[in-house]
Amino acid sequence: MRGIVRTAAAIAVTLWFVVFAAGQEASTPQPIALTLKHAIQLALQNSKDIQIAKIQASIADRAAMITKAQFLPNVYAGSGAGYTYGIPETPGGRAPAVFNVTYTEQVINEPLRGQGKEQQAQARAQRITLEDARNSVIVQTASAYLELVKVRHSAELLKKEQESAEKILGVVKQRESEGFELPVEVTRAQLTGAQVAQRLLQLQGREDELEMILRGQCGLAPEQQIDVTAEDLPGPAEQEGANLVALAMQNNTELRLAQADVQAKEFRLKGEKRGYWPTLELVSVYSLLSKFNNYDLFFNHFQKNNYNLGIQAQVPIFSASTKANVALAQGNLLAAKTSLSNKQSQVSADVRRKTRRVRETDAEKEVARLELQLVQQDLAQLQARFEEGKVTLPEIEKTRLTENEKWMALLDATFQRQQAQLDLLKTAGQLDKVLQ
Repeated sequence: MRGIVRTAAAIAVTLWFVVFAAGQEASTPQPIALTLKHAIQLALQNSKDIQIAKIQASIADRAAMITKAQFLPNVYAGSGAGYTYGIPETPGGRAPAVFNVTYTEQVINEPLRGQGKEQQAQARAQRITLEDARNSVIVQTASAYLELVKVRHSAELLKKEQESAEKILGVVKQRESEGFELPVEVTRAQLTGAQVAQRLLQLQGREDELEMILRGQCGLAPEQQIDVTAEDLPGPAEQEGANLVALAMQNNTELRLAQADVQAKEFRLKGEKRGYWPTLELVSVYSLLSKFNNYDLFFNHFQKNNYNLGIQAQVPIFSASTKANVALAQGNLLAAKTSLSNKQSQVSADVRRKTRRVRETDAEKEVARLELQLVQQDLAQLQARFEEGKVTLPEIEKTRLTENEKWMALLDATFQRQQAQLDLLKTAGQLDKVLQ
């Protein structure tokens, strides 16, 4: 009987552990495999910077509508009822009314129309700012993704270095105990191992930072594990050749913002110059008056319902303010054109400089690749000699350490080239290539 009870208890405990383990496994999120393209798409969907830029673009559109609305029908209803003693009037100069309706609509007002077109151009520029925010998200996400790939690969290489350093230290300690090595060689081997461990800790810390950045960009949970794969960016932008500068002149966001600013200032100047033209406004007023304001005491005839319709025109004879506004608009336009010219020169120089940088990183990557290949060939020869008993284990492991260092140099050179490509693609307005 006791045996049956013990068996049942054991089965219950086992089942509890199985259920508990299954629950723990279910609560732990599975790693998500991200490609570079998928990571960028998630970042574009979840970026707070893009959401803020969209809100700002919407605000700019609504701000532009404020001035435009004055050229549309505007109807206001209100009341100016109040106690009057003496001639009936209000502080605004209108007659006190129990109820009134006013209609206004600008027909000709070129300075105001110029301000409205300037605001509309600025609203379009805000949409360019939205595109710039999108480009920044692409660059930040792609850079974090590619660096995370490099860091993880480098950490794997450093773990191999750590193993080699431990083997070297073990052999050197043994030889030192046998009198074949000096104590300084043991210290040197210990230093190598400590340096490798330090670099590994630094890489692990950087890996945590990059994972946090990538999760934040992609809108993933804080504890979500991420799997990334080694990828390269699509074809190098410098293959566009001389056409790349022309593409930058059309697509660079900073340059387009400067062009939009010039256009806005031109609209404003055109409107201010037309400030010498007459202005015309449609107006209409309906007023419901009451005798308790003593109209019948001060006027020969009292009429309860009053309606007025017409135009209000102004012809400038002499306007010092118009002259000052034109001068200010001319100065602003000149400053915008100068800024645009400077930006064009700067973008052209940046494209050429960043194109050279991509080519330089190409050369650096090729040098790193050949250095790695040379060390690998040396290691193969040493391995053959080791099997013949002509080379010691420390010599083999030291060469492996060198091989790992060259591998890491190649990874660094590859990442630097990718960074240079991203910078060039952003300057040329060709970041959409990353998503192809």
